[in-house]
Amino acid sequence: MDYKKYIADKIDVEGVSKADIESLIAVPPNTDMGDYALPCFRFAKALRKSPVAIAAELAESIAPDGVISEVSALNGYLNFRIDKAGLLRATLAEIGAKGGEYGSSTAGRGKTICIDYSSVNIAKPFHIGHLSTTVLGGALYKIFAFLGYNVVGINHLGDYGTQFGKLISAYKHWGNREDVEKRGIFAVNELYVRFNTEATEEMEAEAREYFRLIESGDREANELFDWFKELTLRYVNKIYDRLGVKFDSYNGERFYTDKMQPVIDELKEKGLLKESNGAQVVDLEPYGMPPCLILRSDGASLYATRDLAAAYYRKATYDFDKCLYVVAYQQNLHFKQIFKVLELLGKDWAKDMVHVAYGMVSLEDGAMSTRKGKVIWLEDVINKCVEKALNVIDEKNPNLEDKREVAEKVGVGAVIFGALYNNKIKDIVFSYDKVLSFEGETGVYCQYTCARANSVIAKSEGMSRELPENISVNGEEFEVVKTLAAFPDAVKDAADKYEPSIIARYAVDLAQKFNKFYFECKILSADEEVRPQRLAITDATLAVLRTALGLLGIGVPDKM
Repeated sequence: MDYKKYIADKIDVEGVSKADIESLIAVPPNTDMGDYALPCFRFAKALRKSPVAIAAELAESIAPDGVISEVSALNGYLNFRIDKAGLLRATLAEIGAKGGEYGSSTAGRGKTICIDYSSVNIAKPFHIGHLSTTVLGGALYKIFAFLGYNVVGINHLGDYGTQFGKLISAYKHWGNREDVEKRGIFAVNELYVRFNTEATEEMEAEAREYFRLIESGDREANELFDWFKELTLRYVNKIYDRLGVKFDSYNGERFYTDKMQPVIDELKEKGLLKESNGAQVVDLEPYGMPPCLILRSDGASLYATRDLAAAYYRKATYDFDKCLYVVAYQQNLHFKQIFKVLELLGKDWAKDMVHVAYGMVSLEDGAMSTRKGKVIWLEDVINKCVEKALNVIDEKNPNLEDKREVAEKVGVGAVIFGALYNNKIKDIVFSYDKVLSFEGETGVYCQYTCARANSVIAKSEGMSRELPENISVNGEEFEVVKTLAAFPDAVKDAADKYEPSIIARYAVDLAQKFNKFYFECKILSADEEVRPQRLAITDATLAVLRTALGLLGIGVPDKM
């Protein structure tokens, strides 16, 4: 049951919608006064009454029923207690019936969401700076699909620019096909780094010519470029598979080279394109932004040109309800400019474009990458986490079966959870020791909780989960069940705010509540009157924790 909605339906405030009331209802940090609370401060101005008086009047108007057991007012808050037995029975029944689909909905049925994320550069390996966009976009993909949306994952490949002319020049001068085939993307990247440190003026001119040949359709230049692209995708897809990330489109910048002119023509037709020092721009100064550069003085296109063409194509192809760009906050201005240009072009769907900005990732020893080749590869970070996880497993449970497989789930899960636990806009300092801790707010802690619940379930074979007619619910049981009941709200909230950290924090909260219940309450050896509900709570916790972690892209081992 959606308890916030149920409570909101009981409340009438003049001039305030049920949806707005529902959005204000929250679980108070101190549950001594109630299980849910509605702050009445926002109603004071409209109703011309104090929040204290409003809360008192509302409390008088709402009678307890089979769901709400008590209504009270205190200091401007309207507090509700939920019937504990009713909540336990209803929540466990719903989770038992829906299993891994508990928390899902059909809210997105018939709606399409495009998500542009990861967007790797051809001929460059993944560095740790790609972690956030990849796992954040991957989690949003899963969350929206879980809510019934048609989701289109787009990997807007960085496959256009003079750097590819440089790469061909470097390969021609120093490359060896056998070595590149053997070492793949790392050999290609070494060639690019070498070009940036050793290239002569003659080679720079040669690189520009090779890029011109790519654009003009030269067979040899394009065969080399396509080979570099194949090597890149072969490499990154292995990492995507490990992270549980998928895409429906790999249309990158190059795909839009023949789709830019109609946009440029429309900008001219509507009088939006102005000349500035030989370049073509859209003047955005009246909107508090610098001009949006569309064509350079030499006629070359830019990121903005290609992003505008991509927006047109995506709207025409997918007719999206929302188009999300999961890109670092350093690009805030770029996307504000793009969205404003679309608005000036009269596209009413410009309002449906969303920049999902995120912070930077660094290791404890500092920055991530430079053009000189000093990079921390994401694959190395994942491998190190997996190896460290294996060492911990060897120490804690040396006889565990399938240790390598478990270590893979734990290590990869630690990387993903470490990137998603904090609010997305915050910069992250990645610590191997912290993300792999079995204690605290980590993915490993949540996975271990699942293994603990699974162990109880394995030992409970043949034991009944049928609840008796009269149920007595203690504090630890109620805290777990109340948290379980909040899962659908957490999923919806994560989608509404484009914030997977809400689900990550929910998972930790549920794990903490369950572990307190596990230590405070007998389960397998409990009296027959309470054992069924405690086993059912354990079943439900495992199901919901699995689902929550799965929405983040994290696998759950049966044993740890």
